[in-house]
Amino acid sequence: MSTKLIKMVKLNNLEYNPNRDPQVYRRVVGHPFRIQAFLGGSGKATVTVSCEGKTLKESTLELPGNFSYELTFKDAGVRIVTLTVKNDNQSESRDLLLDTEAHAKVG
Repeated sequence: MSTKLIKMVKLNNLEYNPNRDPQVYRRVVGHPFRIQAFLGGSGKATVTVSCEGKTLKESTLELPGNFSYELTFKDAGVRIVTLTVKNDNQSESRDLLLDTEAHAKVG
């Protein structure tokens, strides 16, 4: 029986839930998004963070373990960032919706 590779994902120190109001995770241009992944399983795994067809970060680590990465966007918009974890016989991915505003709201 295979175990889940991705146990939990946190975005900006909150457990990521795609059904949650996006305002909870939203950032202003220049402020970093912090992605944390808590991984299960055994052996070595490759963790990849990609966005818009480009690989932003790739790391190899021992399982079980934790992965952390901060990324910042230079312009406003909504992006889908994919977190992928692969080991010898298993692969698992999560899509994260990252929304960046041009300016902070006043009031």
